[in-house]
Amino acid sequence: MRHRVAHRKLGRITPHRIAMLRNLATALFERERIRTTLMKAKELRPFAEKLITLAKREENRAHSLRLAQRDIRDKVVVKKLFDTLGARFAARPGGYTRILRLGTRQGDGAEMAIVELLGSEWKPAEKEEQGKKGAAKDKDEKKAEPAEKPAKPKKAAKAKKEASAE
Repeated sequence: MRHRVAHRKLGRITPHRIAMLRNLATALFERERIRTTLMKAKELRPFAEKLITLAKREENRAHSLRLAQRDIRDKVVVKKLFDTLGARFAARPGGYTRILRLGTRQGDGAEMAIVELLGSEWKPAEKEEQGKKGAAKDKDEKKAEPAEKPAKPKKAAKAKKEASAE
């Protein structure tokens, strides 16, 4: 029985598991959205949320920075965590990540998931609006200017004829 056993082992020894979680958290903070297996995502969520909570702290900021640097070794990612992500989630009491299930991986049947930080969602509506605006501009430009056919280079045509003759 697994009474009072907190975390999944994920088939790894402890140092390997901790290193994997550190790497996943670094990638999550760098890209704000990563694709991994569902079990790794479920283990990553509390690990990453504790680091974001450290970044939100206003008092004793230097100590919080050092605690975060134990797990995230990339200075650029730590700076992003404390400057942008900490400020983004300052008013939020918790729940900074979202796990979206993707289905099974074809190779081994493992359940896949996307882990993303809230506020970094994909927004297809904006791209569609930009596409419609761009298409309307293109139509207006085509109507305003007469269509011109580009002239073919004569050298390329001569080279083709000579190649086919041989």
